[in-house]
Amino acid sequence: MTELQLWLRHEARTTERRTPVVPDDARRLVEHGVELTVEESPQRVFPIEEYEAAGCRVAPAGSWVSAPRDAVVLGLKELPDQPAELTHRHIFFGHAYKGQPGAAELLGRFAAGGGTLFDLEYLVDDSGRRLAAFGFWAGYLGAALAVLQHRGRLRAPLVPTTKAELDEVLKPSDAGADFTGLVVGALGRSGRGARVAFATAGVDPTCWDLDETRDLDRAALLRHDVMVNAVLATSPVPPFLRERDLDAPHRRLRTLCDVTCDVGSPLNVLPVYDETTSWDEPARRLRAQPPLDLIAIDNLPSLLPLESSADFSAALLPHLLDFGVTGPWGHCLDRFRQAGRAYGLDTGDHLDH
Repeated sequence: MTELQLWLRHEARTTERRTPVVPDDARRLVEHGVELTVEESPQRVFPIEEYEAAGCRVAPAGSWVSAPRDAVVLGLKELPDQPAELTHRHIFFGHAYKGQPGAAELLGRFAAGGGTLFDLEYLVDDSGRRLAAFGFWAGYLGAALAVLQHRGRLRAPLVPTTKAELDEVLKPSDAGADFTGLVVGALGRSGRGARVAFATAGVDPTCWDLDETRDLDRAALLRHDVMVNAVLATSPVPPFLRERDLDAPHRRLRTLCDVTCDVGSPLNVLPVYDETTSWDEPARRLRAQPPLDLIAIDNLPSLLPLESSADFSAALLPHLLDFGVTGPWGHCLDRFRQAGRAYGLDTGDHLDH
């Protein structure tokens, strides 16, 4: 039995409909002795009544700021700008360890309050394999939106759906496969999801992974109609596309989807844009003639909130039941401390809660 106090917060982003813990897994946590508080949330795909029925306590949205200091606050996306000092242990995707915009400010808030960030991107086993990720669904949706955009069928604003409904829309037209596709990072989780979406659309994409990106053939890349990038670089690599490539006279590329959305980071492999797209504006034109459209939405899996939440929650559950400062959570803690030192911040032993 565990004495963990877990606080599932409301997501501040209005388009974030996912949850890291679904009601069925919330019930399992409670049965194992976790004291689980769930904040009310108007957009979470699961209603608060399902968490109540699972034995969870209910709290108003945003009340984590006054939660007991021992509570571990769990979420997915970015925190609101306040409070300026973060005193709790937080679990979420912080996006603060690769020089992203706002990284220093976020880590500074933890240093100021004595809190700790357990970044879910770094919840890994001893071999570095991620243990809970949304990658498959990000890749699937990225490729699906790219297909729809290329076929002139993508409509804004985007609305959440189900995989069955999206598969129906993706079915190939009477003309069959009408374009060439490329998946870069094809062997990873996101790449696998992208390949599934292309297959559903009746397209057999070119698949590149480490061997092809080590000695990248940009001319071959530009000869594809649709490209989906599913590579999340962890060390500097030459960019896959540069500004001058977009103006190449032989460019056939018309639709570019960047699943990883590492914009602003020095590790970005697609430094040809400086702002993500959104549910309201899912595609943005990078070049007028010949046209080239960009899709770069940084919470793609939220468009399939039921399926993506269920998968992620199932993967995360055993690690929440074993929460601590060793094993996978120890890897998160090490990265937090390293990042703090890189910014000259004291993010040391903030674990005396």
